[in-house]
Amino acid sequence: MSSLPLAGLRVVDLSRVLAGPYAAQILGDLGADVIKVEHPRGDDTRRWGPPDHDGAAAYYLSANRNKRSRLLDFTRPDDHAALLRLLSRADVLIENFKPGDLARHQLDFPSLHPRCPRLVYCSITGFGHTGPLAPRAGYDALIQAMAGLMSVTGPDPEHPTKVGVAVADLSTGLYAVIAILAALRERERSGLGQHCDLALFDVQVAGLANLGMNFLCSGEVPRPLGDAHPTIVPYQSFATADRPLIIAVGNDPQFAALARALGEPGWAGDPRFASNPARVRHRELLVPAIQARLSLGTRAHWLARLADTGVPHGPIQNLGELAHDPQLLARGLFTAMDDASTPCLRSPIHLSRTPIASYRRPPALGEHPDADWHE
Repeated sequence: MSSLPLAGLRVVDLSRVLAGPYAAQILGDLGADVIKVEHPRGDDTRRWGPPDHDGAAAYYLSANRNKRSRLLDFTRPDDHAALLRLLSRADVLIENFKPGDLARHQLDFPSLHPRCPRLVYCSITGFGHTGPLAPRAGYDALIQAMAGLMSVTGPDPEHPTKVGVAVADLSTGLYAVIAILAALRERERSGLGQHCDLALFDVQVAGLANLGMNFLCSGEVPRPLGDAHPTIVPYQSFATADRPLIIAVGNDPQFAALARALGEPGWAGDPRFASNPARVRHRELLVPAIQARLSLGTRAHWLARLADTGVPHGPIQNLGELAHDPQLLARGLFTAMDDASTPCLRSPIHLSRTPIASYRRPPALGEHPDADWHE
């Protein structure tokens, strides 16, 4: 662990469920000493199963590797004092309590900063520490709905659809890591920590990206297009004679190559289809024509036909198929933790000189003794 980029950094993880634990897990993967401080009843996700593995819920296992576990109920004086001692030796605190909850115990940033001036304090909440919704709890599905994502996801406006994974939580965890590393970098100059205020709502609004900018620039409210793209055509899934595939044409030469592969080379010179803006305007003509051609062959046929064309394409795979994907196997993305029996989703961070070297199984509740907390 000593060769990892964040070796020597101590993180106290007071968060539960996903966004905060996910951020802390990334820091732990990169070598930080992450201490997961839990109430004696434990993180809720310890019980969010089945499925389970050796008594631990798979959900909990997904966000808590490379941590140690300490039980503290900071509403009790002795445990409160123990937490303060722990924080006095920490570099980072991650918490996801509702605004005001920790202030009642003098564990908010204004209370701790004079006592621990170098501590980078990261708060993760549903709606942030300001604004009319600040007191409300925020869950991923609620945020996807309120921050606009569900309105642009799904087959049509009558069927708003949630993304299948907790994208608001996960994105907030990633932004939290960025904020923490930025604050630590600034601390090298100033010697002082600061408060990082991360809100799922803010992150999801920022995550609207090009769709958000489309609205700000045009005033037009985006509508859901299923798996199609609002400003690129063709960029969606298509049925074949048996199973669907996806085609993601990003420029005009790629479209010309697709037209040739489909046996319609004239499309590339057709003024209705020759440029991407023209293809977007004539989406209703082009997409059914592409679909008609693809319906004449199986997915395997078209994957082979498109293989050497330079057209971005691929099969739509479920996780059972993904487990056997040659690219996934080459990158080792499904692996095992250091105990060799607990499954693991490998970190996507690949560092050439200081690679991630350890995937310690998430700790059992209160697994680590008190003796090593003040080293």
